[in-house]
Amino acid sequence: MAKLVFGMNQSLDGYVDHTAFAPDATLFRYFIEEAKRQAGSIYGRRMYEIMRYWDDDDPGWDAEEHAFAAAWRGQPKWVVSRSLKSVGPNARLVEGDLERAIRALKAEVDGEIEVAGPNLAHSLTQLGLIDEYRIYLHPVVLGHGSPFFAGPRPPLRLATHDRIGADVLRLVYLPARSAM
Repeated sequence: MAKLVFGMNQSLDGYVDHTAFAPDATLFRYFIEEAKRQAGSIYGRRMYEIMRYWDDDDPGWDAEEHAFAAAWRGQPKWVVSRSLKSVGPNARLVEGDLERAIRALKAEVDGEIEVAGPNLAHSLTQLGLIDEYRIYLHPVVLGHGSPFFAGPRPPLRLATHDRIGADVLRLVYLPARSAM
């Protein structure tokens, strides 16, 4: 059975914005390894369109960017969208009843599946489908943007924490209903 994990870079004041700050080299290498071991990713339309950047090689990329792109391309992707009619390579649309589709996916797949995007994570949280939350806390204050939690914060409990690189804390939370 798959484990659904929602994790994103977050500012100290609770916002996610890929245009305002980015992972340093150490954290980016961590994300490459994470992408290699994931069983796949579930995206909402907006986040999927942002991540499609990795579908095509850029001659200006360094070796690590190529490594991330290869890992991302290699994993299956499921895209939740009412407006998209088609998706790119190694991706399929999630249609119909969201809860039924994601429960079936969790039952079919072994390993960790990334949930990408606060709005999708909010919907899956309301359905009780997120198994773990990972906040990669950066020492920046944005004052605006999309909040990590798109709705009320679910009851959580800290499972673990560690430092990645010089400045980022990885905070891992489980739904309060889960046992450690």
